[in-house]
Amino acid sequence: MESLIETLELTMDSASIELPGSELEAIRLEDGCLRLHFSRFIILKTMTGSSETTRWWQTGDLVMEEAEVAEDLPTGPLICAGGDIEDNIFTYRDMIPLPLSSRGSVGCDLGFRDAKAHLRVKATSIRMEMTGLPKYIEHVRPG
Repeated sequence: MESLIETLELTMDSASIELPGSELEAIRLEDGCLRLHFSRFIILKTMTGSSETTRWWQTGDLVMEEAEVAEDLPTGPLICAGGDIEDNIFTYRDMIPLPLSSRGSVGCDLGFRDAKAHLRVKATSIRMEMTGLPKYIEHVRPG
């Protein structure tokens, strides 16, 4: 049993979205559901045990239920400068782990390039809905 777990750990991939540079096309708030539609974001994929990474791009929506927005919603399109994704006791700085689907004390605090706009949200659930297929960009080797 232990060798099976070790084998699975060696073949597991990790993936995350890079928030800086992500292209936010639209922000919609309907009946307490906030939907951030990204027309393009970069995904970094790494196989456990490898020092190499691959970069991909894809589209998708960051969705928050029972959302409470701290200020006026910015209008898109916008380029994300970075920020935090809050997932209960965890804070993910400048990235979104994949997959993401969580309930509890969640939200985001995002800044945008070339705009004074800021987006601060508290919600009861958060999830990332990927659309389309990821498109390969490049293979990144360390150094």
